[in-house]
Amino acid sequence: MTIETYRDAWGIPHLRASSARELARAQGRVTAHDRAWQLEVERHRAQGTSASFLGADALSWDVFARRARLDDTARRCFAALERRDPETADWVRAYVDGVNEGLPGGAGRAPEFARAGLRPGRWQPWTPLGVWLATHILFAGFPAKLWREQAMRHLGPGAVGLFATDGPGTAGSNGWLVTGARTATGHALIAGDPHRFIEDPGVYQQIHLSCPEFDVVGLAVPGVPGIAHFGHTGTVAWAITNAMADYQDLYRERLRRTGAGVEALGPDGTWHRATRHTETIEIAGEPPIEIEVIETPRGPVIAGGPEGLDAITAHAPAGPGTTDRADQPHTTAGPAGLERETAADPDAPRTTAAVGEFETAAVPAGSEPRAAADPDAPKATAAVGEFETADVLAGAERETAADSDVPKATPAAGEFETAHGPAGSEPRAAADPDAPKVTVATGEFETAAVPAGSEPRAVADPDAPKVTVATGESETAAVPAGSEPRAAADPDAPKATAAAGEFETTHGPAGPQTSHGPDAPKTAHAPGGPETAHAPGGPETAVAPHRPEAADGAYVPPGPPAAGDESRTGGAGGSTGSGEGAAEALALRYPPRVTEDLGFSALLPLLRSRTVADLDRALDAWSEPVNVVQAADTAGGTLHRVAGHVPARAEANRLRPVPAWEPGHAWHGAHETPYADPAGEDGIAVMANARGLATPLGVEFAPPHRAARIRALLDASRTWTADGMPAIHTDTHLGSAAPLLDHLAALTGLTPAAAALRDRLLAWDRHMDADSTDAAAYAAVRGAVVRRLAAHPVFAPLAQPPAYPDVLRPWLALVPRIGFALEHLLRAEDLYGIDRPAAVRAALEEVAAAPPAAPWSATHRLAPWQALPADPPPAADEPGLAGDHDCMLCTSAVPGLTDRAARGPAARYVWDLADRDNSRWVVPFGADGVPGAAHHRDQLPLWLRGELAPVITDWTRLTPEPAQESEESDD
Repeated sequence: MTIETYRDAWGIPHLRASSARELARAQGRVTAHDRAWQLEVERHRAQGTSASFLGADALSWDVFARRARLDDTARRCFAALERRDPETADWVRAYVDGVNEGLPGGAGRAPEFARAGLRPGRWQPWTPLGVWLATHILFAGFPAKLWREQAMRHLGPGAVGLFATDGPGTAGSNGWLVTGARTATGHALIAGDPHRFIEDPGVYQQIHLSCPEFDVVGLAVPGVPGIAHFGHTGTVAWAITNAMADYQDLYRERLRRTGAGVEALGPDGTWHRATRHTETIEIAGEPPIEIEVIETPRGPVIAGGPEGLDAITAHAPAGPGTTDRADQPHTTAGPAGLERETAADPDAPRTTAAVGEFETAAVPAGSEPRAAADPDAPKATAAVGEFETADVLAGAERETAADSDVPKATPAAGEFETAHGPAGSEPRAAADPDAPKVTVATGEFETAAVPAGSEPRAVADPDAPKVTVATGESETAAVPAGSEPRAAADPDAPKATAAAGEFETTHGPAGPQTSHGPDAPKTAHAPGGPETAHAPGGPETAVAPHRPEAADGAYVPPGPPAAGDESRTGGAGGSTGSGEGAAEALALRYPPRVTEDLGFSALLPLLRSRTVADLDRALDAWSEPVNVVQAADTAGGTLHRVAGHVPARAEANRLRPVPAWEPGHAWHGAHETPYADPAGEDGIAVMANARGLATPLGVEFAPPHRAARIRALLDASRTWTADGMPAIHTDTHLGSAAPLLDHLAALTGLTPAAAALRDRLLAWDRHMDADSTDAAAYAAVRGAVVRRLAAHPVFAPLAQPPAYPDVLRPWLALVPRIGFALEHLLRAEDLYGIDRPAAVRAALEEVAAAPPAAPWSATHRLAPWQALPADPPPAADEPGLAGDHDCMLCTSAVPGLTDRAARGPAARYVWDLADRDNSRWVVPFGADGVPGAAHHRDQLPLWLRGELAPVITDWTRLTPEPAQESEESDD
């Protein structure tokens, strides 16, 4: 079969193949050619192995990914996909085959591999599912529940609404649909821009996919086949925004150690066995650390353990097999208090820790990259069911990874099948070559999936997390080669391995236990909650100590101590019954872990859709993230609905962490899908993360400013064309400016300089234009007000971050919370007795004493995230921007912290249903992820000016690349 690859003037790939499967293979191959470094970073993030080459700044994410069991969940979801939908599973495999074919050549184009000392690894069939899950696991903003709990504890229940993104009781991407009744052609227009972290390479890939079954253009997620979020098939087009649904829960767990392992107190008042094992995380330039991975019937424990919230990791012993590279890069990005997975705006998850404002560290000049395992070393394998069992290299004394990317795994095929290891050693399980070595409980003990008495193997690649498990009352560790195993297990102990059948179930004293208890399957990502969570009225007027209560009136259990506070860590032994004295931890329940479904069965039907009815049916299989979808077809049909799985459960689950040992917090079913009729809304449908269609599913939503502005701009004309859409994309009116300006207007007795600045701001047109000095002055005063409020003693208890993992702390950062809630804090009837006029006056006088002379774009500059920033950094700074967080041009500064914008439109699009070739699109940088390539940043000037590139689907206007013969995979 022949695969044809074409490029347009912007280097965007246009692919033709003879079947959907071959097309997926071509998509994987071209993505690996254009985005090899990005793909490998995302694969490592999904596996929790990115610190091995990015350094300590990636460690917090890796710990979270391991403890949340993202890779294991992806494996389970793929196994379930193979059973439920083998066609889609085979299509995903074809994409992976293409990625593996293209990675060697793509890595040769990308300089980051040499700088990081990394060789491209091998993708597994479930890797696209892992990339999807890791990309969206923080999309629903479950860490905000920790903030609400803290705020309620210290300020009372009114704080929930006061600090909500959209304020108390009010109903970030932009999207709008204009029906044919409001367009010049009589056919619908769909337009918008997803707001995400701006990454280099970008988070979206413009692509054209064509085969006899379908011909689709759209924005793909690199690492995932098909076109999920934004697409146009020629007869139907669709787009999404984040629904702001709440579909993940946090449970406070009471844990205790026993001779046989770890137990968790359940809602029935009895202790239940939790699964546990340990894993070792490699860190570039530093010793590895060992973490304990625990899962209760609610879900994986992501913070704390049987010894409390501080007892999470320990350094693993170093040995010859341990990577120790002091020359490896530590990368950081994002304003202080924000991470790539940020709380500053709930619409844009992703990760890396921030240091200071925007600090990055590169590999020291002249340093040598690390040696990688030979990817061409021979490997002997033997098929066991549908899995492969890996033999070690012939003649090797201890097991090393034959491929630089082969993690050390032990899931078993069938019930408990094992694979062959070195001659004379016990067989090890190896259901697939990329799994960490894990074990499960057999009888009353947990036995290790490691040959008793055998030499521990060297870790050839960061992709191979080392895992230890309990054997009887002692533990055997998969420690680095050369170190002594700890507490050697009985050599005659049975070697049990994880992955019974197609699930990775565990066996406890009374037979099999699923990872989520008897009432739920095991995998998933939890969509939003039941009834709407309207925040209670205004803030409390008193700050006196009080018995903490939630907004729903329930008791708020004591949260974690502040860093260093060991007063409530509890004892390891715990107690029976109530569990008083047992240490607390946090478990995360998310739908794919429960349902074993990431929604991939929707992807092929989306591509095959011809009408909105087809699309509607396809979206019924969507799981996560939970989105609002708009669609239209050439026959005049329109669609406006929510897509995704939102479990039904108690209101308290949606607001804060709930006690696992109390009844009433289980999931029971899912919410029905909300729909709306665009034709019934005067021919316009708007989605901008505000309250509306998805209100019953969420707690906090975006402020109403962007949604209101879209509607106002569209209502300014009765007839629209595709040419008019970019003006809406780039509108800079700041809808949230009024409360601060009202406070300024009420001030009297100002110094002459402050009075002049106040009058200037009151005359300002409230547009955050790039060349506006008034916008810069407003931002300076706003930031000063935020900092003064944050410094008030009433907020002091919230200024000290609790002892949660670093990856969750951005949601708990006080200054961003005050910055984004400022309009509501200024409008509240009372703010805990704070003298807000005095704070505004002092801020105005401060700025008036040294007002900014430069325009807004001088400080409001693009701050893209890069896994490995340029070394040396580019001489010129990133470009200045217009817009702000509450503008249509949503380039998000963090008031009080930084004017720089790490978030913004990750793409813009206009889908024309009258003529697909009259559609347009743009991304912040370009189609090619390789620095210095012709199409790496060639779209940036368009993006900055608010212009769009044409969508071209006429093959005669495209430039062909040499034809490639496809190679059928043996998979």
